[in-house]
Amino acid sequence: MPSIAVIGAGITGVTTAYALSRRGYDVTVYDRERYAAMQTSFANGGQLSVSNAETWTQLSTVLKGIKWMFRKDAPLLVNPKPDWHKLSWMAEFCGNIPRYEANTIETVRLALAAREHLFAWAEQESIDFDLETRGILHIYADQKGLDHATRVNRMLAAGGLQRDKVSPEAMRDIEPALTGDFVGGYFTPSDATGDIHKYTRGLAAACERRGVTFRYDTEVSQVSHDAEGVAVHHGSAGSGHLSVVRDQNTARVDEITRHDGVVMCAGMHSRRLAAQLGDRVNIYPVKGYSITIPLHDETSQAAAPWVSLLDDDAKIVTSRLGKDRFRIAGTAEFNGENRDIRNDRVAPLVAWCRRLFPDIDTEHVIPWAGLRPMMPSMLPRVGAGSRSGVFYNTGHGHLGWTLSAATAELVAERIAADLPVGADQHTLREAS
Repeated sequence: MPSIAVIGAGITGVTTAYALSRRGYDVTVYDRERYAAMQTSFANGGQLSVSNAETWTQLSTVLKGIKWMFRKDAPLLVNPKPDWHKLSWMAEFCGNIPRYEANTIETVRLALAAREHLFAWAEQESIDFDLETRGILHIYADQKGLDHATRVNRMLAAGGLQRDKVSPEAMRDIEPALTGDFVGGYFTPSDATGDIHKYTRGLAAACERRGVTFRYDTEVSQVSHDAEGVAVHHGSAGSGHLSVVRDQNTARVDEITRHDGVVMCAGMHSRRLAAQLGDRVNIYPVKGYSITIPLHDETSQAAAPWVSLLDDDAKIVTSRLGKDRFRIAGTAEFNGENRDIRNDRVAPLVAWCRRLFPDIDTEHVIPWAGLRPMMPSMLPRVGAGSRSGVFYNTGHGHLGWTLSAATAELVAERIAADLPVGADQHTLREAS
């Protein structure tokens, strides 16, 4: 039975481990946190949103980024400080503008496939994750935004998604709690919402029941490749037990565990680890924020929407997580590996809530920020690397949960072709 290492226990790592365990692989998942889904998969917007598949690779995105560069509350904020990684990523992003339509359609197809797997796995493993299948309503306050949505709708339809144009009156029938003036919207009844953290933790537990090994509190410092397979160099996270030279005569050496193959699902850290294996995976960490509002009183519970909303102008999404939680998420911040939770970035989310849902009590909100691992094409890197036994399932950006199950199945199928269960691994390595 081939042994496969999965680096990362976020949503992509756990779905990958699950897909591999179903095919009979011996899977070990490495993660620096104490539990699964403690970083980017902890408190995202909660949407399983095929309708949000439009890629950002447009000239208008670049112009907005320049325009908003010095506005602290901007939906898209770029730190103007020069940085080679950021500049190279943005150059490749601009190079993908001609692929905007094709990549959007491909994202729709991936998201539709993923949805079927995600729901089936949750049902099979009895995972409770506050699922709401009430659809997602895109809202527009001006005609320009609605006209753009109409153009996007043609791409979504080409990918296989049905999304319906609705009037302001129909919007309030769909979600009676909605207030404000809107020119119209688009409604996708097949989209859904839920708690990504609860889903990932539930699926991780299912993986463990299937025999998957999780090595938590484990920092992977290096992944190396040779004729015998893949070696994962690791130590205890936070203990200082990494390969660090203290002085000329003293070095701490990691533990090394060997595997037949490795799947990189390490989010923003995939770039560094991929370089050690001779691959270029140009992921940039794009920070997003969310607030979770406890709905402690009946007035707040009645005022909060159950239908998920997406305000395209403000770049804000919402999810109702059960009776007593309301999540609002949004913004994109290009500021490197920075996890600071800034009040000037959280405040617009609270203000948006107060403007559209004034009866919700926002005295106690729980802010969060996570780093979305994003490729310049806005499509994840999925498949084999340049060396045998090396695979990638990473770089999903703002659609990690929405796409994760489909890309997990894709990479598992590729591994099954390259390292089939029951085959002699020495013979396979010699042949490669």
